[in-house]
Amino acid sequence: MSYAGPDFEPPQPRRPRRRPLTLGVAALVPAALVGWLVYTAVADAGGGSAGAAPATNSSALGSAAASPADDGKQPAVSPAQTPTAATKSATGPLKGKVVLIDPGHNPGNFRHTTEINRKVNIGTNRKECDTTGTSTNSGYTEARFTLDVARRLRTILQRQGATVKFTQDGDRPWGPCVDERARIGNEAHADAAISIHADGSAQGDRGYHVILPASVHKGAADTRPIAAPSRELGERIAGSFVRVTGSAPSNYVGNGTGLVVRSDLGGLNLSTVPKVFIECGNMRDSKDAALLTSGAWRQKAAQGISEGIVSFLRG
Repeated sequence: MSYAGPDFEPPQPRRPRRRPLTLGVAALVPAALVGWLVYTAVADAGGGSAGAAPATNSSALGSAAASPADDGKQPAVSPAQTPTAATKSATGPLKGKVVLIDPGHNPGNFRHTTEINRKVNIGTNRKECDTTGTSTNSGYTEARFTLDVARRLRTILQRQGATVKFTQDGDRPWGPCVDERARIGNEAHADAAISIHADGSAQGDRGYHVILPASVHKGAADTRPIAAPSRELGERIAGSFVRVTGSAPSNYVGNGTGLVVRSDLGGLNLSTVPKVFIECGNMRDSKDAALLTSGAWRQKAAQGISEGIVSFLRG
């Protein structure tokens, strides 16, 4: 979102006589079969020791990291997976919690300029439905970035037991508009909502920042009930994001805090649930762009965001 990522040959075993080998294999097959059946039964029952708690540390949650084949631009989850598919997990510390993930913009917005340029009510005034978002100088779009991070984040949160809702999953030609994005989270009664973005500032502007809703009471906007919990959510996400990714807070907004308060975003103004935006970096800066286009770094970004959300929801 803009304002105006020594091989060696092992020794060969001596060949035993045929009869002992045959007898040995014959004796081992039944035992191996029994062992396999026992292992399968345990795995089907949930695996591990009874009552074992799900891992919540960074290394455990980060097991969904990009494969070596990831060229830094491929999504971690198939685009065919829709917001309503596989959105619940039976157990985990976040069981019963609902998280709304809002991947900023839409890869198809640029084909629908008429639709996204129409004005919608953002509570305090009227503003464009949506924008195309920004991109790196090499053409990697913000919309692709946000979807990839969102899908990685969904996987992590579902493993923690959360029910995850998306505003869009690349499954619609454009949008949704900013007012609908807020409404989706409200209607889901989300316990926490996060809108994922990357900025389009000038070269040399670097770092992440989390956008918090201002206390607004005007027109259809009333953020007073969510301003304080949204700040807590944003502070926890900012703290975990810097720790996991190693990125620094923005050097061009937020006075080095990594936090910015805004009253001009419909996605925040119209929200009735705790919600923040995160600008994960500046796509127009070459150093930040090298991070944003890295699949391994995007996994860290998702991990950092998730740990902030988990911390907020668990209190």
